[in-house]
Amino acid sequence: MPNPFPGMNPYLEHPEIWPGIHLLLISELTKFLSPQLRPKYRVAVEVRLYDTIGEQSLLVGIPDLTVKGSQATTEQSMTNVAVAPSPPQPQTVQVPVPETIKQGYLEVREVATGEVVTVIEILSPINKLSGEGRQDYETKRNKIFGSSTHLVEIDLLRKGKSLPIYHSNSQTHYRILVSRGDRRPQADLYAFNLRDTIPSFPLPLKSGDREPFVDLQVLLNNVYDQASYDLAIDYTQEPIPPLLADDQVWVNTLLTEQQLR
Repeated sequence: MPNPFPGMNPYLEHPEIWPGIHLLLISELTKFLSPQLRPKYRVAVEVRLYDTIGEQSLLVGIPDLTVKGSQATTEQSMTNVAVAPSPPQPQTVQVPVPETIKQGYLEVREVATGEVVTVIEILSPINKLSGEGRQDYETKRNKIFGSSTHLVEIDLLRKGKSLPIYHSNSQTHYRILVSRGDRRPQADLYAFNLRDTIPSFPLPLKSGDREPFVDLQVLLNNVYDQASYDLAIDYTQEPIPPLLADDQVWVNTLLTEQQLR
């Protein structure tokens, strides 16, 4: 069954589902762009590593483990035997667990010179939550802003604090930023909400080169179909992270009309 939403599917933002979406969307972008950019450019898939620990860790779905002992007693043990006070019962706590997170991104490179012309980033939770992951990404982002390299930043996650953009009043669920190296500090912001179709955008290249339009909605729908996410998602449950009340009503109505609840 195809993606039931006209735009971004909020169920794909679930922490256990999003990592797969992230990887497959990078793959789909690569397959879409490579034939249109060759032979002058090539699309390179790069990987960045983040080390996290404690509250900044993105480990999810790991249940707490408690061991409960029996307190059953026999009649003999209760007769003429002094009963010692019960020892304090332990609390279930969490200890910091180091975690290495791999995050992929794309670079459009000029074949003749090896120059990185455009960087394409699809944000993950670690980029939007406070901690070293966000700080590292902001450092890289600022370096790009101080260079002639173009940046395409795709944010399809409602959770977390959006990356800074100045002189913008946008309070939307999602956004795509296209920052051209020769137009800074001005940039193009495609801001959209849950009920909107994901907007298409041009991929910035060197001056004079034909720029392909990226229909991210089509690519996301392809990922949804190819990986059979309709079989992995329980649409009878509310999405994680949760929606505001009016958006949840809209989602329930949409899914009911499509008989998915």
